[in-house]
Amino acid sequence: RAIALVPEFTASTNFSGLRVLVVDGDWDSLEFVRVVLEGCGAEVETADSEREALEAIQRRAPDVLAIDLRMQPADGCCFLQQIRAIAGSEIPAVALTANTRVEERVRALREGFQLHLPKPIDPAELTAVVASLAARHQ
Repeated sequence: RAIALVPEFTASTNFSGLRVLVVDGDWDSLEFVRVVLEGCGAEVETADSEREALEAIQRRAPDVLAIDLRMQPADGCCFLQQIRAIAGSEIPAVALTANTRVEERVRALREGFQLHLPKPIDPAELTAVVASLAARHQ
């Protein structure tokens, strides 16, 4: 589904030079986000585990993080704190989750995420969120 939607957003959004790390245990979600953001010119690295994400960060820190809150076995909020302790920076991050309860959004924001994006992810909202986070990182 992402591939069919990408052309609509690539014309108006240019993420050239932007590095995004997407961490999600669900392959379909990873692939969807990757395809949409790469279609806008971003350099996207995906990780389906904590280990893969930490290795990616050690290789090259991203400009923006997108992390699923319900990673297994990890908790996305705790994992963000771990990333920030290791990376020693405030990489802007968006929480991805199928849980849209207010409590979940508030917890994510309190735990250090700048924004919250509900699943299923809308491509227009994804690109707007990433653009906002990228502007904060500059």
